Amino acid sequence: MVKRMNNNELYYGDNLDVLRYKIEKDSIDLCYIDPPFNSKRNYFQIYTNVGKEDQAQAQAFVDTWTWNALADRALIEIIGNEGGRYTRQTIELLKGFDAVLGHSGLLSYLVSMTQRVNEIQRVLKPTGSFYLHCDPTASHYLKLILDSVFCARGGDFRNEIIWHYGQRTAFHKHHFSRKHDVILFYSKLNANTTFNEVSERWDKQEFLAKRHDVMLDENGVEYVFADGGKTGKRYKRLVSDVIATGKPLDSVWNIPILNSSAKERLGYPTQKPETLLERIIQASSNEGDVILDAYCGCGTTVAVAQRLKRQWIGIDITYQSIAVVLKRLEDQFGAAVLNTITLNGIPRDMESASALANKTDDRLRKEFEKWAVLTYSKNHAIINEKKGKDRGIDGIVYIATGKNSSAPVVFQVKSGKVNRGDIAKLNSDRIREKAVMGIFITLQKPTTDMKQEALDAGFYHYESHDRNDPVIRIVTVQDMIEKRELIDLPLLRSVLKTAAKSNTDEQFNISLDETAPDEQITIENALN
Repeated sequence: MVKRMNNNELYYGDNLDVLRYKIEKDSIDLCYIDPPFNSKRNYFQIYTNVGKEDQAQAQAFVDTWTWNALADRALIEIIGNEGGRYTRQTIELLKGFDAVLGHSGLLSYLVSMTQRVNEIQRVLKPTGSFYLHCDPTASHYLKLILDSVFCARGGDFRNEIIWHYGQRTAFHKHHFSRKHDVILFYSKLNANTTFNEVSERWDKQEFLAKRHDVMLDENGVEYVFADGGKTGKRYKRLVSDVIATGKPLDSVWNIPILNSSAKERLGYPTQKPETLLERIIQASSNEGDVILDAYCGCGTTVAVAQRLKRQWIGIDITYQSIAVVLKRLEDQFGAAVLNTITLNGIPRDMESASALANKTDDRLRKEFEKWAVLTYSKNHAIINEKKGKDRGIDGIVYIATGKNSSAPVVFQVKSGKVNRGDIAKLNSDRIREKAVMGIFITLQKPTTDMKQEALDAGFYHYESHDRNDPVIRIVTVQDMIEKRELIDLPLLRSVLKTAAKSNTDEQFNISLDETAPDEQITIENALN
């Protein structure tokens, strides 16, 4: 077990391994997760509008589950109670699920969630809270799992929160419009759990419409009488004071979903509004507490935790998400924030790079390619996620070729044996894609013939910059890691949308008026 450091931590890897082996027992004050919902969909990262439309998105994660060897192994672990990790209730529940659902995609999803929820319960402090974000697809199954993990150990189910995000909607022929998610709120123990009163600001017109006892005093100031509770007395209160105090939150939260024009929106699929996480973090933690998000995605939880002066730990299995989180934090809080983050699981030497390249898990099929392309391009590249149809191109970046012109540069990544033919193919693919240059990233050392083939492709001349660059550039992973050899081309701009700057002194309103300029994220500095 790695002892927690006194700063913020971002883990790249399988959250089960991180939860089980990297995070101490009883060390987390609040955990929120927004895991896959078993929606049977693939989700894509939307980039800013550069280049061709069909190159403007990349797969962020897959939410389609199938029964496989990993699921079978996980079920055996739970039913066999390996390491004495599971409660009797959890074991019997999963036996029942197996009998009813069979070895299906749904059971694969539930087995995965059971393993991770069980570890989250372990790392929470006795005063800690857990919020699981889901939707009606599997919320009924997930609540049973949480009951077996938390309540069986003295914990408590606190609330089923309904996040109603819908506005006006069209009529559906066979069902009512689906316009809400479910957030299940549990405490590790049923006493002394951190919980703070959180209120929602009244809209004055809404308040006046709901209250029919508004009166005017002799000066024309509006007031109402408020219930004094157990005293039985009623108190005169100014309407302006009541509105400023706000109304206590109930378990139905009406918060609009982020639309396509929201300044907060980063183009990441399933991104949640900061207001939603702000309520959860304020209600179930205090300044200085440690917040955990084991499926951190685009980093909404960690960004809000940073703004509200909490410590945080984020985990995600895709490097694409890690890149988005780092850029989001830099945009919102400035480059200095990267110095407060400990990065874990990101390749720092050839051994760890080779381990990532040789992962057998299908979920990580393209992770080595994503890491190589995004790291080398300083997060300016677009990942090509056309499964089986990438036509030799793993990523693309746009460079400035003149004052008002740009051109694409394509990437290809190889982790196995390489030869001269790979370079010839990349050059052919470059020509087909009308790219001015091609970058070949290789885990293995290039041969002499490969270097000559790249040299034979010639040079690209920038009229505006009065410089020449090789049309085909060979980059080794070893040079990326050990020499910090990263892209030095005149990049057009970042393809990841810039996050709005945060005002850390304001607790309730998110600053959306000032937008940070596009700038390169200095991940290479954070990795040093």
